[in-house]
Amino acid sequence: MDPVILSEKPITSLYGTVLAVQANYYHVKLDTNELEDRCLLCTRRTRLKKIGQKVMVGDRVLVTEPDFQDGRGAISEVLQRKTELSRPPVANAEQILLVFALEEPSLDPWQLSRFLIKAESTALTLCLCLNKSDLISPQQQQAWQNRLNGWGYQSIFLSVTQDLGIEELLSRLQNKISILAGPSGVGKSSLINRLIPNIEQRVGSVSGKLLKGRHTTRHVELFDLPNSGLIADTPGFNQPDVDCTPDQLAYLFPEARQRLSQGNCQFNDCLHRLEPNCVVRGDWERYEHYLKFLEEAIVLQSNVSQLPDEETNLKLKVKSLGQSQYEPKLESKKYRRPSRKQNNQFLQERYENQNLRDLADTDEDW
Repeated sequence: MDPVILSEKPITSLYGTVLAVQANYYHVKLDTNELEDRCLLCTRRTRLKKIGQKVMVGDRVLVTEPDFQDGRGAISEVLQRKTELSRPPVANAEQILLVFALEEPSLDPWQLSRFLIKAESTALTLCLCLNKSDLISPQQQQAWQNRLNGWGYQSIFLSVTQDLGIEELLSRLQNKISILAGPSGVGKSSLINRLIPNIEQRVGSVSGKLLKGRHTTRHVELFDLPNSGLIADTPGFNQPDVDCTPDQLAYLFPEARQRLSQGNCQFNDCLHRLEPNCVVRGDWERYEHYLKFLEEAIVLQSNVSQLPDEETNLKLKVKSLGQSQYEPKLESKKYRRPSRKQNNQFLQERYENQNLRDLADTDEDW
């Protein structure tokens, strides 16, 4: 008798990581090394859409019924996120790779501080890289290193063109999801091309007239690194917003955090300006930056406080699956739809009136 060959059970579901989001499609890298093509183009199950579950770049997801011949699949579940950023929209990121150029364009301390504050507000690990280090002298490089040490940051000096500092950077990115950020024109896309060979990223040129970078990256996407890490290239922007509250701002400066760890101010609501016995106020270099950012934070808080109360203008609607969301209240009844009960009453009255008219017509015939 010939032996019975049992067919292998087909794969019904696999876990993976979302690498990119385009319209209603998701590029998912599967957690398996046994398949040649580990990426699928997936859609989102209707159930996730009904409950309002958004799928982000970096999400850990469950893909059901993967079709490896067509390269398609469907996301049926989104696992709990460790971290979540709204700008850029990335989930489960562990660190921010902040890249600035030392020259072309020259490094602006004010702009660098603004980016550092924004990075600190995410509570992610910060890795600061200074590119184009080959364009300055060793003495200038040492001066910048000492200056940034005073700010509380250890930086990596890079030169993509000269292949300097790349190995040190790769070791910092290993086995992590990192977000690449920084202003345009500092060499972020060139750095991506160096870290990931053959990626064919479009490299932008620097405007010779304004010495400012031109935007080259238009969407968020995760790329595989050679050392098992993932990096998200994000659209460059020159002036990130300061969206923290005035009382939180000081904790986004390492210099101020160090002073606060050594003692407390006299007042619990101290904003570290003119208050007496303040431990933060002093002659540290970025204190003037702090005061300017504080003015922005105070204006922002004032504008937010003048907005109407959410609960007075919105109503809470609870859906059948336990999900809740706020919807605008209608201020006048004339904009409301008639209820089903009102429609039924209206139809019933019309039916009864019609019967009465028919009966009257019959009486006249008699």
